[in-house]
Amino acid sequence: MNTTFLKKLGINKIHSGAFDGSWRKTKGEVLDVRSPINGKVVGRVRMATPKDYAAISKKAHETFLRWRALPAPQRGEYVRQIGNAFREHKELLAKLVTLEAGKIVQEGLGEVQECIDIADFAVGLSRQLYGLTIQSERDQHHMRETWQPLGTIGIISAFNFPVAVWAWNSMLALVCGDANIWKPSLKTPLCAIAMTNIAAKVLGKEWAPLVSCVIGPDLTVGSALLDDAKVPLISATGSTRMGRIVGPRVAQRFGRSLLELGGNNAMIIMDDADIDLAVRGIVFGAVGTAGQRCTTTRRVLVHHKIADKLQARLIKAYKSCKIGNPFDKKTLVGPLVDEGSATAFQEAIVKAKKQGGKVVQGGKRARVAPAIKGGAYVQPTIIRCPKSLPICKEETFAPILYIIPVRSLDQAIEINNDVPQGLSSSIFTNNVRSAERFASATGSDCGIANINIGTSGAEIGGAFGGEKETGGGRESGSDSWKAYMRRQTTTVNWGTSLPLAQGITFGS
Repeated sequence: MNTTFLKKLGINKIHSGAFDGSWRKTKGEVLDVRSPINGKVVGRVRMATPKDYAAISKKAHETFLRWRALPAPQRGEYVRQIGNAFREHKELLAKLVTLEAGKIVQEGLGEVQECIDIADFAVGLSRQLYGLTIQSERDQHHMRETWQPLGTIGIISAFNFPVAVWAWNSMLALVCGDANIWKPSLKTPLCAIAMTNIAAKVLGKEWAPLVSCVIGPDLTVGSALLDDAKVPLISATGSTRMGRIVGPRVAQRFGRSLLELGGNNAMIIMDDADIDLAVRGIVFGAVGTAGQRCTTTRRVLVHHKIADKLQARLIKAYKSCKIGNPFDKKTLVGPLVDEGSATAFQEAIVKAKKQGGKVVQGGKRARVAPAIKGGAYVQPTIIRCPKSLPICKEETFAPILYIIPVRSLDQAIEINNDVPQGLSSSIFTNNVRSAERFASATGSDCGIANINIGTSGAEIGGAFGGEKETGGGRESGSDSWKAYMRRQTTTVNWGTSLPLAQGITFGS
């Protein structure tokens, strides 16, 4: 597998794992970076230590103190140039995403496009960090609310979106006047190195520490980030297990957490649905990224009248999905990220069978070309369930889809909501009443409730995130920028007297 393109992205044979304006000489252990395509080492990173982290945090904070004073449109101009740099490197970055995360090439390109799109969004936002003016109860006074830069933002990202999640956070944080310290997944550190190199080159020597990066173990470097009082916000994307650690730990020091955690996303298919649309949405949502998205479709709640018909259509579609090397343009299903994920896939199938589920498609390790021996390839799997089983309430990060027949919209909504997670959901129906009910206060309890579109494929213009064990955080569009700022209320007396609030008289 040709990896010579890594040099064009500034990645050395053994790369440093700590950036604070330049790559530091770290003294941590050497991390072997393996591609999920064949399990072979494609790079090495000498990881950061807590001492490296302390120096990086100091530099980021010092840079923030100057950066916050720049007018927001000037900050936006830097972000505009960073977005253009992503455009220039789109093909190379997509190849790196495919190499390191195992996504098919088209998905790699799509993820880099998200980075470009959020940069564009942030540029416009830089002229729209609006506050409020408020009527005062006192004569010749007025009140206003403004939003001010928050500080250094800690960004913890997962392997499955190794560049987009950082961009969602960092591009908004930069226009809001913040610095960033990125701790990427140890499964995809090369993507972090490449993105940091590109952004830092645009920012130049003066501002490069705004996109600081630390690649190191969770128990040492990760702990240092979580406990750092100079980092008022930790934005963490990953598992619910990780969120249970991050949330309370950051809260102990009165820091903020923005958590985007697990999903267990259902798609309701009513008997009046457009089946062609539904099949297309299900296959993309359930099979894309080999089932390794937080928005992956994991449950199909289909009206019993059309359950058999839909199942037959899905089996046919699944059989046409080529499994193999993600660099092959004909491939639709690449590998799972590692053997641990393949083991979890197999264990979930065993549990589903014991609980009453029946495998109607897939269910096994996939055979691929000998040239890519070593990757964790599995067959996208469909399991028919007589009802919602205990395993259906768990998130297995693999391409397993549970089909559960339902008899009514009420029952479908009940099952949709009867899981610990609350990220994404959707309904396929041609009945406007069913659609509106699903998206109402008595419908889906998820942060995303789509109609006649699948659970995956969120756009950057809308706030992204979910409820319950998904963490409650919101990233990307809408007013998500407020998470990266502090709100300040100011009262101005433009008169010549000093009336007190609520008409209080005090002394003379």
